[in-house]
Amino acid sequence: MTDILRIGGASGFWGEAPHATAQLLGAGVDVLVYDYLAEITMSILARARMKDAALGYATDFVTEAMGPNLPAIAAQGVRVLSNAGGVNPQACAAALRARIAEAGLSLSVAVVEGDDLLPRAGEFVEEVEMFSGEPMPPLDRIASMNAYVGAFPVVAALEAGADIVLTGRCADSALTLAACMHRFGWTAGDHDLLAAGSLAGHLLECGPQSTGGNFTDWEQAGDPARIGYPIAEVAGDGALVLTKPEGTTGIVTPASVGEQMLYEIGDPQAYLLPDVICDFSEVRMAQDGPERVRVTGAQGRAPSGRLKVSATWADGYRAGMVFQMSGRDARKKARAFAQAGLDRARARLARMHAVDYREVSFEAFGGRPGSGAYEEIAFKAAVRHDDARAVGLFLKELIGGALATPPGLHFFTGGGRPKPSPVVALFSFLVDANALACRVTIDGKPVPFDPPELPVREIGPSKPKSPPEAEPAAETVMRPLEALAWARSGDKGDSANIGVIARHPAYMPHIWAALTPEAVATVFAEELQGEVARFFLPGTCAMNILMTRVLGGGGVASLRNDPQGKAFAQKLLSLPVKMPAGLIVNS
Repeated sequence: MTDILRIGGASGFWGEAPHATAQLLGAGVDVLVYDYLAEITMSILARARMKDAALGYATDFVTEAMGPNLPAIAAQGVRVLSNAGGVNPQACAAALRARIAEAGLSLSVAVVEGDDLLPRAGEFVEEVEMFSGEPMPPLDRIASMNAYVGAFPVVAALEAGADIVLTGRCADSALTLAACMHRFGWTAGDHDLLAAGSLAGHLLECGPQSTGGNFTDWEQAGDPARIGYPIAEVAGDGALVLTKPEGTTGIVTPASVGEQMLYEIGDPQAYLLPDVICDFSEVRMAQDGPERVRVTGAQGRAPSGRLKVSATWADGYRAGMVFQMSGRDARKKARAFAQAGLDRARARLARMHAVDYREVSFEAFGGRPGSGAYEEIAFKAAVRHDDARAVGLFLKELIGGALATPPGLHFFTGGGRPKPSPVVALFSFLVDANALACRVTIDGKPVPFDPPELPVREIGPSKPKSPPEAEPAAETVMRPLEALAWARSGDKGDSANIGVIARHPAYMPHIWAALTPEAVATVFAEELQGEVARFFLPGTCAMNILMTRVLGGGGVASLRNDPQGKAFAQKLLSLPVKMPAGLIVNS
């Protein structure tokens, strides 16, 4: 491992704290990658572009991530790759070039386009939603329609000499993969290497979630204000070491890195990306020194030849509020207050001959802080309707009854009554990769780009793996899952996954026996409307649990308090697991 490419993951979402760029530049990296585009972010950017043709991109990438750091980027020869272009990458490039000129620098900026299919939306009216089977929504209600582009056009920009490459929608890991392909000369047929580069990208794409952020044993990560952002040291043979800058807080262990590998994936033997189908089931992680984890064993095979397209569309309105209730029977009192507001609003709708609310969501959180009958909770009440006025009516009736409520109601105010907001729903479908026409330019000049031909292939189910069966024990004890495993959860649309890693290999047979699909469905009975599947990863002694139709539509289409399933792992970690007495290992 003499030729090492050091790639820093400087952003995991639009709005993340801006200090990562300077931190990673100080640590010494060859490439910086920035991921800004959650699925719902595209619709926000699309609305911004409709109001102002010069917007539609992640503005703080230009003003905060790049602006103050451009001199150091130029002096160190660091390449920058980002999907900050959103739905308007040319406008992003123009704003960035203006900053570069102001700084008296000569960095070249490339733009990758072709992911935006909204101008071609009429070609796809017969498509159905790939998960629900629903028909395409009316074209006049679609705000954005973007395909997930792969690494090859980014590689073309790098090979043409670009210092900074901006894309619209691309696969989150494709930026890192492109940097590896450019540096090491990996080609379309090097499937294992492409899988390794994609895994490196997957470990970087959520910033400090590989280095102690969102970690089960969060106390071990130290001060969150000084957490280190991840650096992947990638070799030409695909081996990589995940680390972080010296002098920062956080933690880099097989557990913290393993949690991120499992984050927001489905079948780990068939993680579908534009350039390769990844198999992470045999990936192995080992401590390689303080705050260094060596990652090997990613495998890959030819891609499907199809690309996922995410369209966002206007699907009515929603609103709600969170209030607090204290005292005896706080949950009962809070529900009575919310139900009274709903009843009054429904009565007024009926008098106007208007339709009822499409969806109502009541959720209570909290409990008894001590002994006795005293209780204090937070309660969320929300509704959804096609007419914003009906949603506003519910809010007015809910708050308007505040003096007629049972005792103990209180809430923080300052911004006035909440207002209805548009529901932006997600519609996903597949297109042939060869149907896209990607364009690459550097400072406005076209770059030759000849994408590889990707034949469409049917991807069948993978052969499931499972751990050894749990040996029966004469004496057993019950232990919470958190004593036996690390876990992290995330979302993809209306699905959620929970990755579970055994703290010791001996625990996994018993964890597997306890976390059956039926047991998981019972834990999430209030949320789950779909199915539960589970997958075993022998390499990391882990399992991935995938639940469909569990987030109430997901994103801003959901009325749930946790529409992205971020707390699902915490809920599962309290589940009791039957273990042989004396098996718990001190480590």
